[in-house]
Amino acid sequence: MQLRSTGTRLALAVTAVLAVTAVGAGTLATAPAAFAATAAPAERTDGLAVFPEGSRLGGVAASGFLSYSFAADSTRNLLWTPYDGGTAIPLGAPEGWASGAGDVVVLGDASWSAEFRSITLRDMAVPGAPSVAVDLGALDATFVAVLSPTSVLAQVTNEAGQAELHVVTKSGATTTSHRISGLPADATDYFGSQANDGTVLVGYETGPEANRTGGRALVDVTAGTVTATYASPESGFGYGGLEFSDSYVTWFGYEAGVGDSITSVDRRTGTEKKTVLGRHTDAWYSSLVGEWLVYGNADTPAKAVSLATGEIRELGVTSAGVAGSTDGSAVLEGSREADGSGLFRVTAGADGTPVVTRVAETGELPEPPVTVPPLAIEQVHVPEAVNPDKTGGKITLGWTLSRADAYLDVTLTHIATGKEFRKRLTAPESGTEFSFTWDGVIEDATPDGIRDVDAPNGKYAVEAEATLLDGTGEPAYQGWFTHLTRTYNPHDFNDNGSTDVLHRDAAGVLWRTDMRDRTPAFGEVRTASTARIGGGWGIYKQIEAVGNAGGAATGDVTAVDGSGVQWLYLGKGDGTFAPRVKVGTGWGVYNKIAGGSDLDGDGRADLVATDAAGVLWFYKGTGNYAKPYAARVRVGGGWQVYNHLAAVGNIAGTAAGDLVARDTTGVLWLYQGNGRGGFAPRVKVGGGWGVYSQLVGADDLNNNGSPDLIAYGTSGEYGAYVYRTTGSATAPFYGRQTTGLFRNDGLSYNNVG
Repeated sequence: MQLRSTGTRLALAVTAVLAVTAVGAGTLATAPAAFAATAAPAERTDGLAVFPEGSRLGGVAASGFLSYSFAADSTRNLLWTPYDGGTAIPLGAPEGWASGAGDVVVLGDASWSAEFRSITLRDMAVPGAPSVAVDLGALDATFVAVLSPTSVLAQVTNEAGQAELHVVTKSGATTTSHRISGLPADATDYFGSQANDGTVLVGYETGPEANRTGGRALVDVTAGTVTATYASPESGFGYGGLEFSDSYVTWFGYEAGVGDSITSVDRRTGTEKKTVLGRHTDAWYSSLVGEWLVYGNADTPAKAVSLATGEIRELGVTSAGVAGSTDGSAVLEGSREADGSGLFRVTAGADGTPVVTRVAETGELPEPPVTVPPLAIEQVHVPEAVNPDKTGGKITLGWTLSRADAYLDVTLTHIATGKEFRKRLTAPESGTEFSFTWDGVIEDATPDGIRDVDAPNGKYAVEAEATLLDGTGEPAYQGWFTHLTRTYNPHDFNDNGSTDVLHRDAAGVLWRTDMRDRTPAFGEVRTASTARIGGGWGIYKQIEAVGNAGGAATGDVTAVDGSGVQWLYLGKGDGTFAPRVKVGTGWGVYNKIAGGSDLDGDGRADLVATDAAGVLWFYKGTGNYAKPYAARVRVGGGWQVYNHLAAVGNIAGTAAGDLVARDTTGVLWLYQGNGRGGFAPRVKVGGGWGVYSQLVGADDLNNNGSPDLIAYGTSGEYGAYVYRTTGSATAPFYGRQTTGLFRNDGLSYNNVG
């Protein structure tokens, strides 16, 4: 079907999404609770909330609790139930979750919270409030603890590869990250307690590599500093058990031959003690309430021991588990002889001793009324920005619908050119997430017909329109944006990341062939399309693709005419060039020029030329289109033995760009750049290269991170071959590969670059 056009409607749709979700374009946006299916309130007796029969306790908060149950396919369905009798709210089947900071629930993308990299924060104290999505992966970070409805504590890997502890906050479309100071520089494996009044207890590992030990620290997240530290023999990562009260900090430990234990430190005196729970196989639980440690297991009724005096009190509850809350209480899931099974809250009474109160009873939730939700796009999984060269050329896009009985039409529109990619998605085998993996290719009308070409870089409007299979109701629409950026390619003239090859025919017409950006490792190197640039190029003795010589984003071309005038053609980024600019005279003395490599390591493309006396001259790139090259510098003599030069980029992994030079006997030599505009002594590549009329440094044709070489000018089916580079100076090329470039056309062009 024909989708509605981009423009005003798209802008309004995106604005509406931002207003509802309070996240930036391109991030994962979870629909507000107002749009989620909800269960009917459970019937209550004695004013108690209902803990669903057959469920397990998943966490507790100040005003409610989390429970989960297993579906037939073993997924865990999460439910939030308020203590006050409000409506129980399903939270779906996230891979993992955590709670804290009052009533904030964290829905994560992994079964273990320490591996969360994409999270959604839900403030269950205000169920209808927008959720907040935080992409920790974009910061190279993982989750540690939740601090508020908009912020978390996260472990961030810095540019040096070190672990740092940061407060990450999402405000509207902006994500900020601030480092916590006062922690060891070599600390790793951070994990944290629930936050309370702006303080979190964190654990970590520190010390020399051969003798790592643990550490604990109380962190004032508002001030961004550590307020107290404690030593521990082990890091405790993976065990957890971090808790603190006004009186104590505690953490879990295990010791062979001793079993499970809780280490506690008196915050006033610094006194440390260890409370042994019992054998590890007995599955002990524990939680801190004031100065009392609540503990037990399924076979041992819950007890509380005073960490100050050692007094032990029976709590009268048989329980298999406990969960702590940010309000300092703990909740046992179990039963009591007097009033049956349910949830039992343990608090510190007026005299500081434990008080047990039943806060929920086990029972069945009534079946919610069977309703068919209206068709809606509830979640958008579109990255804000992506570089296909860093993702294997694949870009995954997805949308979660409220129903599966629909199809989804997706249109990606390149804002600058209006070029489109369209895809119709049908329902998945299970669930309601409609997704596909885009290979970064777009259909384009070329002189060769409609061809698959690499999509141009830039901003894309991403539109999705869902329609019910039976055609009833209104379609659901969602507009988004994403930004496509590939690694810079000096031989790219139409800004789509792929190499373009320029070739002039006998009539003086210049052509541009667009190669495909991603070629199988040893498969044939493919072409996308060929376009006519224009006539009149026969006046030039030499035409050379020279990379970014004029300071713009795309590659440029220099040409030397018969009178020795050098002209610069600036690339416009659409495959064409701006009118020529005269940039030099006296270039008629040179019989060979080669450009496009950065030979002095300053990030700009340079140029070399040889004169009739065999002297090689270096022209440093300036980045100024009016004067793209500095005054020449003599490199050395003896270059008259060569009949062809090609700037090939850094193919040997040394300091800067390299050159290859072919001598009159057909032997090819490699000159490695030394990073100062000169070259190391030549290395023989091999013979037999005289069969080619021209060699072209073509940048990276298969996205393996290393530039490649095109050899042109043979008769027969293959007019050109590709030589992939190895990264080795002694054997820089693999055997040649075939290519669709110049097929059956290897003798038609007198200049290829």
